[in-house]
Amino acid sequence: MREENGLQYIEQAIEKLGKRHNKHIQEYDPRGGKDNMRRLTGLHETSRIEDFSAGVANRGASIRIPRQVGQEKRGYFEDRRPAANCDPYAVTRAIATTCLLDSEDKVESE
Repeated sequence: MREENGLQYIEQAIEKLGKRHNKHIQEYDPRGGKDNMRRLTGLHETSRIEDFSAGVANRGASIRIPRQVGQEKRGYFEDRRPAANCDPYAVTRAIATTCLLDSEDKVESE
């Protein structure tokens, strides 16, 4: 992702995250998504909990790609869905499993 032309890998990871959006919403909140229901309203620079979105420099998206990353075509992305009271280990596990360890076939079937 951080190497030259890494944007293609960022886009692949975002596609996988989108396919497992509802599962991640539950993982990102120790109350199974109940706290995120109050927070992810689509207002105040948040995405709606029901919708998955991604965009360059879009603070209202589920996944934000910083402007510099969009320009340089390499870098990182931000998942803006985890609640402040999340378990950081559970969030890291969910992202790593979806983006790095799952095959396309397995992700599509869930």
